[in-house]
Amino acid sequence: MRNKRVVVGMSGGVDSAVAALLLKRQGFEVVGLFMKNWEDDDTEDGYCPAKQDFMDVLAVADKIGIEVEAVNFAREYRERVFALFLREYQAGRTPNPDVLCNSEIKFKAFLDHAIALGADKIATGHYARVRERAGLFELLKAEDGSKDQSYFLHRLNQAQLSRTLFPLGEIYKREVRVIACEAGLPVHAKKDSTGICFIGERPFREFLSRYLPKQPGDMETPEGKVVGRHDGLAYHTIGQRQGLGIGGQGEPWFVAGKDMARNVLIVVQGHDHPALFREGLVASDLFWVSGHAPHTDWVYGAKIRYRQADAPCCIHRVDRESCEIDFAQPQWAVTPGQSVVVYESEVCLGGGVIQNMVDP
Repeated sequence: MRNKRVVVGMSGGVDSAVAALLLKRQGFEVVGLFMKNWEDDDTEDGYCPAKQDFMDVLAVADKIGIEVEAVNFAREYRERVFALFLREYQAGRTPNPDVLCNSEIKFKAFLDHAIALGADKIATGHYARVRERAGLFELLKAEDGSKDQSYFLHRLNQAQLSRTLFPLGEIYKREVRVIACEAGLPVHAKKDSTGICFIGERPFREFLSRYLPKQPGDMETPEGKVVGRHDGLAYHTIGQRQGLGIGGQGEPWFVAGKDMARNVLIVVQGHDHPALFREGLVASDLFWVSGHAPHTDWVYGAKIRYRQADAPCCIHRVDRESCEIDFAQPQWAVTPGQSVVVYESEVCLGGGVIQNMVDP
């Protein structure tokens, strides 16, 4: 009887390297798959060094003793992720492409390719867990709460979760580095990647201006006082402090809203200005991991951004199109376009895309 074949998505980082190592030690037949999702990543600026990442994957695979394949999903990424990314910014919202990349590329295009390679399961270096209970697959938070990535995985469905392993779900990041070092993996001290893959470390506004032209307009206070100028609403997000260029005395300025009709950026002074807080939100493009919407009379926890503590909330008026979420305490910088993700204790129930804020 052959060992089960697991195809591991390997990025060139320490997390996916250790995921592959652990599966090999558990007796699986492990195959590494390096995904190239962006075509402009090996240009002169070197912001997204895919070539070096692939070389690191090959070095790790050689050390572990597994085969590796490279596959190009750039076309799928542009069509399924990047096109929506640009449309959302153009509409004045702030999308989260990592959420869509996971559901459309890493657990769809990648999963389909892995199955074609004869995979019984796929695996990644994400910090999350999967639990099967009464025939239902649940997405759980990682044991290491500071690294939990279930927020980015909340759009995975039952078929995807049933085929997925998260080898790092039960261990802490500090242990991952120790395992990699003791095993002699060449990436044991490699710095974790940050930011969106197709932007890399370059200034965000500089990248976005390649695709969305500048549309200058006024910055106004909620009372209508003009305090500055902006280059385009698409370049700003709710809660933003840096890069506004507003001088003067007093507390720092923050983006509190966008008036798309007038091309005006609404700004306020002070982190705790009332205009930055909302008691609730309306979300659409809903996705529930179990396939069923949660009850509307229970108290859940919700995140409106990654690394936020779960905020107690209730869900109201759930239908196929949208739902309303009310928070026990007003939330800071609720941002249209971002994902709101709902939890019941350690179980990630799913979520949706924030469309509107509910005023206090």
